[in-house]
This record gives sequence, C-alpha cells and structure tokens, in this order.
Amino acid sequence: MKKKILIRIGSLRHGGAEKVLVNFLKNLPEDKYEVDLLINLYTGMYIKEVPSWVKLHYLLKGEMITTNRPHEIPVKAFRVLYQKMFLLFPSLLYKFVLKNKKYDVEIAAIHGMYQELLSSPQKDSKKIIWIQNDIFNLKEYTPDVIRQLFRFDRILVISNKLKEEMQKSAHNEKEKQAVVKIFNPIDRQDTLQKADVPINDFPFSKDLPTFVTIGTVYPQKGYDRLLDVHKKLMDEGFKHQIIIIGDGFDFENIQAKLNQLGLQETVKMLGFRSNPYPYLKQSDFYVMSSRHEGFPTIIAEALILNKPVVSTDVSGIKDLLQDGKLGLITSNSEEGIYEGMKKILTTHELAGQYEKEIANTDLPFVLEKSVAHLQEIIDNV
Repeated sequence: MKKKILIRIGSLRHGGAEKVLVNFLKNLPEDKYEVDLLINLYTGMYIKEVPSWVKLHYLLKGEMITTNRPHEIPVKAFRVLYQKMFLLFPSLLYKFVLKNKKYDVEIAAIHGMYQELLSSPQKDSKKIIWIQNDIFNLKEYTPDVIRQLFRFDRILVISNKLKEEMQKSAHNEKEKQAVVKIFNPIDRQDTLQKADVPINDFPFSKDLPTFVTIGTVYPQKGYDRLLDVHKKLMDEGFKHQIIIIGDGFDFENIQAKLNQLGLQETVKMLGFRSNPYPYLKQSDFYVMSSRHEGFPTIIAEALILNKPVVSTDVSGIKDLLQDGKLGLITSNSEEGIYEGMKKILTTHELAGQYEKEIANTDLPFVLEKSVAHLQEIIDNV
C-alpha cells in the first residue's frame, strides 16, 4: 500500500523552501508514495519542476503580488479572503478541492502553513511541519503560537540552533522528541551544471575581488548594512566589487541608497535571475549580510561551488560552515560584516585555506542523505 501524503505550501516561486520541496519531491520513490501537493497560489518557476506523478492542486491562479500599487489592492484582498474562507471552513477545501481523499500524512512544507494543517478535518492523519526559518526572530511567532506547533507529530527544523530553541519550549520529553533536525536537500549535480551555463552580462572585469550575494531584497537580508560596509571599506582603500542578485519590495530603497552613496561603479543590482549560479561561480567570495535566516540554502550552494563565504551569525550558519571551519562567521552587525570582509580582503592565504577545507569535506546536506532521512521520518511518524 502506498502512503498517501498531502503537502501544503503557499506557492512555488523562487525561494529556499520552495526549491527544497521540489528537490525532495523529485527524489521521492513514486512506487512508495501517493503525493498530493496543494498550493495557495498557482505561480512560480518551480511549478514546471514538480514531477508528473505528483498531483497538483491550487486555490488560486495568478502572479505573486509583492507591492501595494492601488490597482493591486483589491486582488490582494480577494486572495486573502478566499484563502481565509478555507481556513475557517476546512471541510469545504477537503471536499471540493481535494475531492474527499483520505491522507496518512499531512505536511506543512513551510512554517506559515501551520494553521492550515492544524485545522485539517482529518484527525487521524499524522501531521508534520517543516520549519524553514528562524521563527524565534519573527514577531508573529509569540510563545503561544510556538506552543501550538507542538500539536504536530513531528517538527522538522533545519539547524541545531532552532532545535535547541524549540526543545527549550517543549513541556515534556515527548514534545522534545518530536523536534527533529534535518538538512535541506541540495542537488549538487544540478548546482554544478547550472553554474557552467555561459553568461555574457557579468557586470565587472576581474581586476578587483568580487563579492556576490543572492536573495530576495527584503530588510532581513541586510543589504543596507552591506552598502554601508562597502562604502567604508572603499573609503579606506580596500578595493572590491559587489553583485546583488534578487528582487523584492525593498529593491527601490536599496537602489536609491546605492545611488545616494555614489556606489554605481562598484555595486551592481542585477534584479532576479532564474539561474544565479554562473554569477556565483565567476565571483571570488559569497557574502551574506542577513539579520536572520532559517537555513540559507544559497550558502550550501556556494560551498558546492567551492566559494569562500563571509556570513553573519544567523540560524543554520554554524551547521553549514561547520563552526567556521569552512568559512568566516562574523557577529550579526555592521561592524561584524566590516571586519569579516576586511579580513578576507587582506589575509590573502585565507580564501585558499577555506577552498581546501571545503574540497576535503563530505558535505552533509547532499541530496541523497537528506531525502533518505526525510523518508525515514515520514515512514515512522
């Protein structure tokens, strides 16, 4: 008998959690599971990568709206209300969208879907939540909300830091045991292949050391801090270049700050790229200036491409960089980013040391290991 699984996520647009889910689905054995994937909004670059045997359901169709332009507000309001309706009356969802199918396991592939899963009318199914972000840094995750997460049979977390925090919130041994750390599955071959695609718009010549950073342009990514640090280093004579890849609601603000600081020659914002890996491959270093993260998938990919990393001390980073063995972990501040970038620019043998360590390390987040661990959790829940 195949295990019947329902997986829920908001959309399949470009993002770490979305990519991780698709990687996972592509590597699940079709003969063992029957998977229904329910997305709130049918949109995103990863839709075409969902395996054909996975049955895809959706609540709404259309592009993700990340801005607040007047003509978009009614559409956003309608979407919110429509999704709310199914949250309030989940039996309608299970009857009309999911056609009364019974599930053995229901999975929230992202922490934001916890209410949807907990409101499921199927009380006998096992419930799993996959926490892909540092929820202890998100205002809406109050102690009361975190308590609710213990209603799940398994709480998957992606870093030791998150595991410790969750277990501190547990009331008993059973709740502690429900928290499982799992590495997000990263497809090594796929990353290497995509990095080899030729590009003709690399924005800089190779005369100066080049840092690249990739991610949605939100305040949590700390690109404002990165620009201030860059300006300070340049003023002090530490010449280098920065490429920022990604879009998001903060894009205009960061671009305006870049112009205001007069950094147009040495910082380029390329916007969204469906394949950012060739830019990563052709840069010298990866820099992460984030204020908080869950499991920064992009760091794992930078390691696969053997790039020295400078990163703030956010959730997941100590696991990925093995406590600083594989890259430079700085304090989570502007001063920290400044010290880290300065150190890698001035200590010439450092980058080589990191490259050597990365090359000699058996990386734990490679696809096969992570998928096997996930299957084990689903089979034994």
